[in-house]
Amino acid sequence: MATKSAGCPFCHIQLPFSEIEWHVNNHLDEEEFSRDSEFALQLASPTKANSLATPNSDVLAGQDRRPTDYARFSNDIASSNKGTCGQKGLFEILEGEHIHDQVSLLVSCQIKSNFYRIEEGLMSLLRKCLEAEHGLTRSAISGHIDHFQSTSSEDLGWGCGWRNIQMLSSHLLTQTYGAKEMLFGGSGFVPDIPSLQKWLEIAWMRGFDVMGADSLDFEIYGCRKWIGTTECAALLRSFGLRAHIVDFGCEAVNNKMRSADGQGQVVQGRARGTPAIKTNGPLDKFLHFEVQCDGCEAFPIRGFIFESTQRENFHLCSDCMDTGKYSSLEFVKFDTAYSSTSRSGKEFNAGKSDNHQVLFDWVWNYFVGEKSVHSKASLEQFKERVITSQQTPLYFQHNGHSRTIVGIQRRRKSGSAKDEEAILLVLDPAQRTEELARALRGNSGWQKLVKRGVHTLRKPEYQVILL
Repeated sequence: MATKSAGCPFCHIQLPFSEIEWHVNNHLDEEEFSRDSEFALQLASPTKANSLATPNSDVLAGQDRRPTDYARFSNDIASSNKGTCGQKGLFEILEGEHIHDQVSLLVSCQIKSNFYRIEEGLMSLLRKCLEAEHGLTRSAISGHIDHFQSTSSEDLGWGCGWRNIQMLSSHLLTQTYGAKEMLFGGSGFVPDIPSLQKWLEIAWMRGFDVMGADSLDFEIYGCRKWIGTTECAALLRSFGLRAHIVDFGCEAVNNKMRSADGQGQVVQGRARGTPAIKTNGPLDKFLHFEVQCDGCEAFPIRGFIFESTQRENFHLCSDCMDTGKYSSLEFVKFDTAYSSTSRSGKEFNAGKSDNHQVLFDWVWNYFVGEKSVHSKASLEQFKERVITSQQTPLYFQHNGHSRTIVGIQRRRKSGSAKDEEAILLVLDPAQRTEELARALRGNSGWQKLVKRGVHTLRKPEYQVILL
């Protein structure tokens, strides 16, 4: 059976119909990413020329002594935003040099955030503790990251999203090539929350997450408004980083969260401190986590998904479908989010714990590498007890709180010869850094601060930000 194909309008290569849409979308994503990266470098270059990237001694000490220009900058932002809550008004600002002036002023005035520094390195201490554990365990952890805790004097009760952005930034600045030049105007340090709030307002001015910005009246500086994944992703993407939101949750809950706009569309960015109100994350048109391919066992399925109308619970990816091997069967193609209800009318409902297990499986493949020898290896096949992943930590959001996933562990269940369980390794802004460091140094009590099993995930929906 001949496979129908079409030419890509960008690179002109011929591809099967089942792959052409996914391929073209990738071109569009690359184009957007290139524009964002170029703008981030433009923001950094004038600061180097004017020596604005080097803060004064007060800034390095983390003291809140902003120059008088900072107040003027705040007023400029506020006056620029008033009466321009639509996209048109914001983009009019961008047509001139106004935004570059404000960025230069912010870079010179932003403040380095205070945090409790663990001299030995938090991840080094965690690695030693994981290696010293008894039983059959294997772990994958990220590289360097600093812990930023919420404090009663600054952000207790509302600032977890900002603290997790600071944690991710501390990793990016030390582990990601080019991040020092692109993040925060080339300052080379992690800014405090008010400075991050200003950076987010500038991202909004550039057109990132305008719908979410509108729900917050285009104003976040000096406010105790909760933020979620959409704000974090908008901020990071404004610096040219690939930030994508991936949803994990049951369809029944997602259906209840749909907006009543008559079209079944979901509005992003309306709930603060909660997962963005939407059913499909930006990667959902490429990745399907509900099922695996019954032809090649690929999981998650990338691109289109094909469900058989003749064989129960039988699904194929595009590659297997194009082989013609299954031409005797009839299939239904899903080109966006996979429907939880099959043509037979049987509702897909694996239960909350099964849905969360998908999250754990995805995080494992993320940190060890989906195509690496560790991805599907048994615990006995690992040569190292702990491996350091090249992947960035994950921003981890649920209703009311957010944390940072820095790794994952698999271990043999007690009393079992084969059964395994996975455990997330998580940093929580609500914890005190000094207490965490003390527990890790003494190899005592750190497990309750860092480890989170599937049974601890009590919310119906979770989101992660993938970089």
